Amino acid sequence: MLIDTHCHLDAAEFNADRNDIALLALQQGVSNIVIPAVARNNFDTVIQICQQHKHCVYALGIHPMYVDDATLDDLETLKTYIVENNPVAIGEIGLDYFVTNYKNNPDHIEKQIHFFTEQLKIAKQHNLPVILHVRNAIDDILKYLRRYQLNGGIAHAFNGSFQQAEQLIALGFKLGFGGAMTYSRALKIRALASKLPLESIVLETDSPDIPPAWIGTEGRNTPLELSKIAQVLADLRQVNVAQVLDITSANALKVLPKLADLCTPPQVLL
Repeated sequence: MLIDTHCHLDAAEFNADRNDIALLALQQGVSNIVIPAVARNNFDTVIQICQQHKHCVYALGIHPMYVDDATLDDLETLKTYIVENNPVAIGEIGLDYFVTNYKNNPDHIEKQIHFFTEQLKIAKQHNLPVILHVRNAIDDILKYLRRYQLNGGIAHAFNGSFQQAEQLIALGFKLGFGGAMTYSRALKIRALASKLPLESIVLETDSPDIPPAWIGTEGRNTPLELSKIAQVLADLRQVNVAQVLDITSANALKVLPKLADLCTPPQVLL
């Protein structure tokens, strides 16, 4: 069983072959795909994709890199969508201090923090996990997670320290690993993937972004690469890939409890 816990199948890069990719992924053993929204204007899109492809499920949230175009009304819309729909998580939400330097643009960072904390409150109110974007901002992320005491979630594309990883795990979070782990020069990420408890790891592609080494940094990533990504993790840990598949899938189902209820069992079409 393979679960892609982070895939932007709604992205424009999939406009020409989205349905084919979704079907091929299922045929190749990717039993479930989690599609996180990034802004109010794609809530309906991710829901519609998941209605069409029953092995896909969605999360709803406002991404930190999209807050400049967001309004407070979008938070109210998010609350309404959660009540009327059934997302597996709130996401993709978080903080990003990589693109926007904290000191150079404090107004933007203040808005990021406002949207992040308001969405943490929404997640807590509805007893939902969160899917986190944590780029260059893990310490602040941890501060707010401790403040609001959620039911865990996934730290997507984790690239922090072992100490930060341990703190996230203690708060009930799993850590997402994908294409970045496949590059031999990514020593830090590969060390994390090798040494962290396998029970703390989930697999992801972040398609169409973060393509694995065999595609190259300019290529398009897709859920079709997930099985090879899983093999890389198995090789790094020197274990059988079947063990990686079993444990990472169980991890995803544990941290996203609605996933098992919303998704159909994997079916391979002949």
